[in-house]
Amino acid sequence: MEKKKALVVDDEFHIVQVVAIKLRNNGYQVDTAENGSDAYDMACQTKPDIIVTDYQMPVMTGLKLIEKLRQNPQTAQIPVIMLTARGFEIEDALKEQLHISACLSKPFSPREVLGTIEEILGQQAAV
Repeated sequence: MEKKKALVVDDEFHIVQVVAIKLRNNGYQVDTAENGSDAYDMACQTKPDIIVTDYQMPVMTGLKLIEKLRQNPQTAQIPVIMLTARGFEIEDALKEQLHISACLSKPFSPREVLGTIEEILGQQAAV
């Protein structure tokens, strides 16, 4: 069976590392990017099964990244999990509009991220 591909995007290196290691240890192929612009280019090339992105990043924010992904027919269906710093709430209307699958507040546990990914991809597989 082909490995599921995840794209992890955050400008904080340690967060990318922790999430990437947890996913790799659970059989995922993981690509990483440190800003939304690089992540968008990568998503268009590699078409990951799921994207985990930070909200606050230089060059292009997580929200801008998701907006761009949704406008591109090739990446519009990729589920996205948004990581937010405490105090950054994304309104439900915006979550719905951009089809954000889940929002996790930092600090989060890598296990929580993995569980959320498995749940989202599991729901997709069931459709």
